[in-house]
Amino acid sequence: MLQIRNLTKTYAKGGVKAVDNISFHVEQGEIYGFLGPNGAGKTTTIKMITGLLKQDGGTVRINGFDTLVDPLEAKSKIGYVPDNPQVYEKLKGVEYLNFMADVYRVTKTDRQERMARYLQLFDLEAAAGDLIDSYSHGMKQKIVLTGALLHDPDLFVLDEPMVGLDPKSAFNLKEVMRDMCGLGKTVFFSTHVLEVAERICDRIAIIDKGRIISEGTMEELRAKAGREESLEQIFLEVTGA
Repeated sequence: MLQIRNLTKTYAKGGVKAVDNISFHVEQGEIYGFLGPNGAGKTTTIKMITGLLKQDGGTVRINGFDTLVDPLEAKSKIGYVPDNPQVYEKLKGVEYLNFMADVYRVTKTDRQERMARYLQLFDLEAAAGDLIDSYSHGMKQKIVLTGALLHDPDLFVLDEPMVGLDPKSAFNLKEVMRDMCGLGKTVFFSTHVLEVAERICDRIAIIDKGRIISEGTMEELRAKAGREESLEQIFLEVTGA
């Protein structure tokens, strides 16, 4: 589903390699956690996966489509939620959702059914007719989540998706992620909430200083550590924190 090969990104200022020749793959039906300290290269990697940033080297393939060769085909498979909700604040919630549905050519029947489902799930029904600039941070996060789900993406990419969410919405989002994987779709997400990653991820990669320093299931990560440890303990050890 998602194949990353020798992905590299260097920022001109200082010649710093934000992402340094990383490779990994994520299968269909898998929740893949992408963890690392601040500045490790997580968001840069996600922006290259989603096509918001062009890599200096390497390839990103989504369902076989190269993001540089077939960018529209690749992007059509993705639902993306950034770490900071990017949304048109002078639109009403429902106007923003219809705009997102238009972008992804979602049929009228499908958009109505999915809007109703996710607005109810995230407790946004009463606010859907309000301007987005009146929303709290958490409400903006939830309207962006809803917009990213409207076209039923094959690959759901989330960067710190739990930030600002109330406990009920965070729980419901985790259920959505698991349900999507049950349907053969794929979830790739970055988080600092290690307990969540340990509980729901099928596999986990830890990145530090632009390089992947550990990857595997929780059982494999514990085997590498040589003892039964929590993900938090493993993370602190491998990142030298």
